[in-house]
Amino acid sequence: MSKITTKITIPIVLVGIFAVAIFFAIDYEKTDYSFYIIILFFAVYIFFFGFSTGQNLSSPIKKLLEKATELSKGNLSSRVYLETKDELSELAGVFNKIAEELELSRLQQENAEKSVGIKVKARTEELEETISALEQKVKNRTIELERMVKELNSLRGAGKDKELEKVPQKK
Repeated sequence: MSKITTKITIPIVLVGIFAVAIFFAIDYEKTDYSFYIIILFFAVYIFFFGFSTGQNLSSPIKKLLEKATELSKGNLSSRVYLETKDELSELAGVFNKIAEELELSRLQQENAEKSVGIKVKARTEELEETISALEQKVKNRTIELERMVKELNSLRGAGKDKELEKVPQKK
């Protein structure tokens, strides 16, 4: 038996035992065996009545607790549907609304993250294109400088220092 069922059942059973004790106290000396049998049935009835009432009142609370536990573990599709027409069904409705809003919030967050991811990817591609263009310019410039160095070396080696002076220098 769960804690809530026990908390509901015990007071009902105790009231029943108290009622049985009152019956005994009324006319203890004039009672016969049939009276004891009736009292026994009455005590059994009170016990089962208390137990069933406890179960009936605690089962919606147990459902709410189970679904709240699921929700706390991240299952945002967790909902509670109770057939009762009391405050517990109102509580279940509020619980369902909270779960729905949490689910909607998480969906919006995921969509925002996807949107940011797409924007970052697009910007990264732009930067990669710029980097590759700059790398190509550096390669071209390097090739041009290597060619100029070869020309200078070939002019020096041929003893043409005068022609060396004519080569334009870039700044």
